[in-house]
Amino acid sequence: MTTPARTAEPLLDWTAAAQIAGRLARPGATAPRDELDALVAGLRAAAGEAVGHVLEVTRMVPADARAAGVLGDVHVVDRAGWTRANTQSMRAMTDPVMTALAADVPPTSQAARLAGAAEVGGLLALLSGRVLGQFDPYGADHAAGHGRLLLVAPNVLQVERALGLRPADFRLWVCLHEQTHALQFAAAPWLADHLVGRLGDLLRGVAESTAAMARAPLRQKVAVVGRTVLRAVRGELVTPLDGVLRPEQRRELEEVTAVMALLEGHADVMMDAVGPRVVRSVRTIRARFEKRRDGEGAPALDVVLRRVLGMDAKLAQYRDGAAFVREVEERVGRDGLNAVWSGPAHLPSAREIADPRAWVRRVHG
Repeated sequence: MTTPARTAEPLLDWTAAAQIAGRLARPGATAPRDELDALVAGLRAAAGEAVGHVLEVTRMVPADARAAGVLGDVHVVDRAGWTRANTQSMRAMTDPVMTALAADVPPTSQAARLAGAAEVGGLLALLSGRVLGQFDPYGADHAAGHGRLLLVAPNVLQVERALGLRPADFRLWVCLHEQTHALQFAAAPWLADHLVGRLGDLLRGVAESTAAMARAPLRQKVAVVGRTVLRAVRGELVTPLDGVLRPEQRRELEEVTAVMALLEGHADVMMDAVGPRVVRSVRTIRARFEKRRDGEGAPALDVVLRRVLGMDAKLAQYRDGAAFVREVEERVGRDGLNAVWSGPAHLPSAREIADPRAWVRRVHG
């Protein structure tokens, strides 16, 4: 008698994760109603204006000509709204992996799914205060090829106040970065599924390692957590996965990170390439924002927390990716750089992010 295939279970209780994150997320900066209305309207206008500038400066073309004027739906959200959107995306990205693993991974108890929901919800609540904008290619309309741009209004307001920036300039600057991401996925429609596939391979290995870790003695679990925190305090670039990855999984993570470095670095270079004729105070914004990224004046606990969450690795992605983009452009120009969006084979490897000349030799001869 054939045993029926086990139905894939969710990695965790995503509904509970969204509820927990929404409750834990602090509201952030506040303002009178008329100022908030102007903030929302200003962000929507900036998102629309950014599209034309991004198309011009990148010299990239959406695969679907109909997307030339609108690269994605624009959602101006609060912090709780950002966490809800990200639980949807995380589920969309992990459900296929769990389906593939259903036959090999033991069933997860409801208690374990709720525990996972609490961890993810708490993490998203922490991150919700640090995100200005995000292009999400994995939202509810991913299957139809539509992404969405999330702009976190209280965070934009908080940063422009803290750094003393011109609001209109800063809002447009943020939107230039996120609309560049939107264009990356519009010009390379294969990119979203490619990333899901690579992340799926990584998560498959992590799930297997985590299952083994779950059976490990308590002292071994404590040792892994202790090493991760210690390395974070020392300033080494780690992620919460660092203690459970095997060598082959580390290599897979390095390759995924290389693609993310390209995406972030490209968006960073292009948002500044628009220049002061569009964003008059762009140089002031960049200088003050870089100090904020570096944590200048941040409490020591905040710096350690950022490292434990892997956020310093995210900052390295911006800088490594931007250095790659600039050097490639110096050698083959912007059109030569855009070959990177032509297919998965032209994406840079982790080694090539560190050595852009190697990518140029491989792709352009």
